[in-house]
Amino acid sequence: MLHGKIALITGSAKGLGKRTALALADLGCDVAINYVNSENEAYELADRIQAKGVRALAVRADIASRDDNVRMIETIAQTWGHVDILVNNAGPFVRERRTFDEYGLDEIDYMMRGNLLGVMQLDRLVLPGMRSSRWGRIIHFGFGRASEARGWPHRAAYAAAKVGLVSLTKTLAEEQAAFGVTVNMVCPGDIRGINKEKGIAEVAHLSDEEFPGIRPGSGEDVARVIAFLCMPQSDFLTGNVMEVSGGFDPIRSIAAQQRQNDARRSN
Repeated sequence: MLHGKIALITGSAKGLGKRTALALADLGCDVAINYVNSENEAYELADRIQAKGVRALAVRADIASRDDNVRMIETIAQTWGHVDILVNNAGPFVRERRTFDEYGLDEIDYMMRGNLLGVMQLDRLVLPGMRSSRWGRIIHFGFGRASEARGWPHRAAYAAAKVGLVSLTKTLAEEQAAFGVTVNMVCPGDIRGINKEKGIAEVAHLSDEEFPGIRPGSGEDVARVIAFLCMPQSDFLTGNVMEVSGGFDPIRSIAAQQRQNDARRSN
C-alpha cells in the first residue's frame, strides 16, 4: 500500500482528478488537492478524504503560472514534506472547434503553459525530493493515440503540448530510473461529463452511443490504472504511454460525430 506517501493531483476538485484523489486516499496517501476556481468542491473533497483517515490539503494554483507552481510545491513541503506522487491531471482545453489560425497568441501561450510547460515545471520542482528519498511516481495525462503524434484538427495547440509530454515522459523515465522514480502517461478515452467521477459499476449497464456493444468509460477506469502505476511493486513499469479507451480511437470517433453534427446543421 501507499501509507504515508504524499500525493499531489492537479485539477483534482472535480472529474478524473477527483476520482484519482479518492483512489490514492484509499491506498493510504495523504492527498493535496489542486484547484483554480472550484474552491467549494476542493474543500468538500478534502473533508471526504480526511474521513478516510488520511490527511488532505486544498491548494489553489493555476498550473499555467510558474509562480503558482512554485508556491504550491512550497506550501505542501512546509505543511507535510516533499511530494512522493505527482499526477499531472490539470490542463486547459478549448472545446470550441477552431483551426490554428483562429487562435490568439495569448491563447496559444496559455494552452502550452497549462499543458506542457507547467507540467515540466512541476516535474522539476518535485524531482529533488523524490531523488533524495529514492522513490517517486510521476503520471502525465495525454489523449488517445498521443504517442503516434497524429494531427488533431481543431485541437492543434492542445495536441502539440500533449505530444510533447510523450517525449518528456520517456526521457524522464530513463533519466530517473536509477533513483527509484517512475514516469508514465495515461491517455483516457472520450469519458464524458459526470461519468468522469463515476465507478465502473455505475456505467456497467449503459451502452456507448458511438460504440454499440461496449459500456462508456468511467473515472474509476482511469483512477485504477493510476493507482496501479503508483504501487511500490510497479517499479518496473516506466516510460509507458497507456491507453484507457476501451480499445477505440477517440480522435476518429469525435471527428465522425462532428461531421454528423455539421451535416445535420447544413440540412
